[in-house]
Amino acid sequence: MKEIQLKYGCNPNQKPSRIYMADGGELPVTVLNGNPGYINFLDAFNGWQLVKELKAATGLPAATSFKHVSPAGAAVGRPLSDTLAKIYWVDDLGELTPLAAAYARARGADRMSSFGDFIALSDECDVSTAKMIKREVSDGVIAPGYSEEALAILKEKKKGGYNVIQIDADYVPKPLEVKDVYGITFEQGRNELHIDKDFFNDIVTKNKELSEDAKMDLAISLITLKYTQSNSVCYVKDGQAIGIGAGQQSRIHCTRLAGSKADNWWLRQSKEVLGLKFKAGLGRADRDNSIDLYIGEDYQDVLADGAWENIFEEKPEVFSAEAKRAWLDQLTDVALGSDAFFPFGDNIERAKRSGVKYIAQPGGSVRDDNVIATCDKYGMVMAFTGIRLFHH
Repeated sequence: MKEIQLKYGCNPNQKPSRIYMADGGELPVTVLNGNPGYINFLDAFNGWQLVKELKAATGLPAATSFKHVSPAGAAVGRPLSDTLAKIYWVDDLGELTPLAAAYARARGADRMSSFGDFIALSDECDVSTAKMIKREVSDGVIAPGYSEEALAILKEKKKGGYNVIQIDADYVPKPLEVKDVYGITFEQGRNELHIDKDFFNDIVTKNKELSEDAKMDLAISLITLKYTQSNSVCYVKDGQAIGIGAGQQSRIHCTRLAGSKADNWWLRQSKEVLGLKFKAGLGRADRDNSIDLYIGEDYQDVLADGAWENIFEEKPEVFSAEAKRAWLDQLTDVALGSDAFFPFGDNIERAKRSGVKYIAQPGGSVRDDNVIATCDKYGMVMAFTGIRLFHH
């Protein structure tokens, strides 16, 4: 197929809209089901690049959950603990394939942001993954292939209208990228930077002990940032992004935003949250929203006005600020990547509060000495990559 007509562009008033190859060649994608839109394809193509690179860097199946041209989560296919399976609402699905585990992790990192996501998978979509996707609120999926049974399952979603895209895994784009803004054409070389576990040799802190697992997590953070709208930072733990801060004008705001998401991910694993008893029939999205409310600062107001009765079988105890801080202090060995240099040590101070031990960033700030000294104060390991990863 040489072009795909779309209903409209970013918004309904932006017509006509289509995707096509400028050289008149065949598109490397096939729509197997549904009618993907302009933003769907932007998410699909960015997400596909991300998971393809994660798979190349780690050797593990990878998945990402995209919303508005930035990932809400990204992960590789490591097995889930019983606790993670429970907080990701997949403990009823039995043993997951590595690809399904990757998507459970990618979606589970920030389930509120992933609501209505576009999914990218590095490998052929299998039945285990398709069953998980079918029951989540999602706009579509892109993968290099689908098993016959998995495709049949996905075609049942959204009353038969779920977007399923197959991409040619061997497709290689041209080395130059072109786009128009305000009628003016921009051209640049593609960002072909290769990131893997050997990317972090320039360690500038006193502590230089960087484990193989830490290297992999740092690689996941930077590959994720390659396809995240800048400014951006990414917290990673055990093969999955646990907090992504995207599109902020200030680096510290990126660090705070992503850190708060990482904190929520960890707080969901506390005994207080795991012990919550929800009303029968309350859906997964409503449970996610309720947990976010429960661990928030305003929950005492909800308890006071009786709204908890619509959510829980019994009135839960307040999760105090002291109890939350004590639990958060148990989060350790988190990796943090930044798409550009940290200009001040305040970013490190905030990262420390979310268990960060390993950091990768370009370096090059006039205050690098201050940032390094702040890392040394906490015994962190920081590598300078010398490479900025802005994405717009």
